[in-house]
Amino acid sequence: MTEISKLGEFGLIRHLTEKIKLVNPSSVKGVGDDAAVLDFKDKQVLVTTDLLLEGIHFDLMYVPLKHLGYKAAIVNFSDIYAMNGRPKQITVSLGISKRFTVENLEEIYSGILLACEKYGVDVVGGDTSASLTGLAISITCIGEAEKDKIVYRDGAKENDLICVSGNLGSAYMGLQLLEREKLVFEGQTKNAQPDFSGKEYILERQLKPEARKDIIEKLAEKGIKPTSMMDISDGLSSELMHICKQSNTGCRIYEDKIPINIQAVEMAEEMNFNIVTAALNGGEDYELLFTCSIDDYDKVVAMEDVGIVGHITKPELGLNLVGRNGEEISLKAQGWNSLEETPNP
Repeated sequence: MTEISKLGEFGLIRHLTEKIKLVNPSSVKGVGDDAAVLDFKDKQVLVTTDLLLEGIHFDLMYVPLKHLGYKAAIVNFSDIYAMNGRPKQITVSLGISKRFTVENLEEIYSGILLACEKYGVDVVGGDTSASLTGLAISITCIGEAEKDKIVYRDGAKENDLICVSGNLGSAYMGLQLLEREKLVFEGQTKNAQPDFSGKEYILERQLKPEARKDIIEKLAEKGIKPTSMMDISDGLSSELMHICKQSNTGCRIYEDKIPINIQAVEMAEEMNFNIVTAALNGGEDYELLFTCSIDDYDKVVAMEDVGIVGHITKPELGLNLVGRNGEEISLKAQGWNSLEETPNP
């Protein structure tokens, strides 16, 4: 194992980034100068950033470093896609404690670079610093979009369809499984092996999520421009509340229309947990929540891996979930909040 101090800050950056090749024409200059140089010509520039902190956003007892790097990049790509844009560049900043080696950081970067290769994104800069509180990863993502194609949160209109991609609640149930097995491991001998058989899908949803580039491409192919859109990082309920508040509308969604994977259902039953609660409030699914005109109904229904879960209403009707027996429940934002005094997992 190589101590980071042997390379120094600039030597470490050079070591981690020396093999990076730029693939986007807008990436004029990447790592190696005082600042990156980007040229977007007539496109609008989108910028987002996410900070992941050890002990708050991830637990290295069960999160592999390569997966962590991959996920750190993906959550940023997802924000750009949620604006109907395309991610093009990222900068990567790391806060590192003394227990990490050069090889550990190579693992993180291998995950980041794998995500960048898959989604066609360039690493163009970043920073490293010592940390006294564990590992911190901050990634800033720059994307592009044509001015008239950008989708905001405030465009939903009455009678618009409410749509979601993929399925919801799987990432949260994957996290619950990891936390359960961690407790079992800590309470037994170090030779105890976790039981993940038959639960691979929900584990992947938590440890190695994907950004829905494919959905953005399908929307463009079908000529659908959503009236509003977000990615589901904090839970369906929380994201819907953001859209309705900023669009000055209400909403009505239906419990039996919320897409849920069978592995997540089985995990919830095993843990005596309400799977609909996980779907509404669990978060980290990184699926796309969007609204679109009812005129696009036929196009949306024909889209693979997209479901219509409800519709937008007048603001005075409030935000409601219609249960399987027809009962109406007022939606509340109960998604994870990292600023709580005692963060939930």
